[in-house]
Amino acid sequence: MQLSKDGQRRRWNTKKIFAMLITWTIALLWAVPVLWALVASFRPASEPMGRGDVWFGSMLTLDNYIKAWSLAPFDRYFINTVVIVTMVLGVQLVTITLAGFAFAHYEFRGSKILLFVILLQLMIPTTALLVPNFSTIRFLNLYDTRLAIAIPYFGSAFGAFLMRQAFLEVPHDLVDAGTIDGASWWQLLRHIYLPPTIPVLVAFGISSVAWHWNEFLWPLIITKSDAARPLTAGLVRFTQLGEIGAQWSLLSAATLIVAAPLFIAFLFFQRRFIESFVHSGLK
Repeated sequence: MQLSKDGQRRRWNTKKIFAMLITWTIALLWAVPVLWALVASFRPASEPMGRGDVWFGSMLTLDNYIKAWSLAPFDRYFINTVVIVTMVLGVQLVTITLAGFAFAHYEFRGSKILLFVILLQLMIPTTALLVPNFSTIRFLNLYDTRLAIAIPYFGSAFGAFLMRQAFLEVPHDLVDAGTIDGASWWQLLRHIYLPPTIPVLVAFGISSVAWHWNEFLWPLIITKSDAARPLTAGLVRFTQLGEIGAQWSLLSAATLIVAAPLFIAFLFFQRRFIESFVHSGLK
């Protein structure tokens, strides 16, 4: 029996080591583009990249970061990005909470069909909506504004479904007790439904911020000036600096400047991020 236990322990340790090796391998593969961008950003811009010579140059320099910051109004881009992300997240938290509450708490004719129609939006490619969204923004005379970037994302089919599922997990006895005590619908939502689902809202908020911080195509299409462009759309100017195309060292530095706030936020709040996703069941 002792040998059997020792054998099981060794097999378990072997499986654990193998799983760790696989995890580290996948993590390193995912990190290669970031590591390359980091190395390339410290490479002198005067040294062109060629086949077999895409990593370190003859020396390390911070000139790319200094030049990138001087060539683009990153302070304006950063303000625009924060305003857009905050605007989208603020409206989304209201719309997905109310939608999830309606589908979870009320029973009305056609609710399943309406939920199905909403979830169909998840199957529509984002690029297929660019033309109708652009036409709507031009009709509303909102072209080249921060509001124009945010409006298409005020509703979230994924968020509404996520909140519905979270609200369905709330014990029905608590809801019945609140109803008997004369609580209105917004009191039920505020005091019974929302408290246990806060981790779900936090997890969705993290996903929303990361997604809209990195959104590129729609902001690029709907803006034409630096007054409304976010950080990602502002990177376009760095692809048109050289006579032969992008200056990769400079572009890498600018890209890392754009991504730095999210990296720093994750480093400081990674435990909170992971706990929110674990408690919400979001994967």
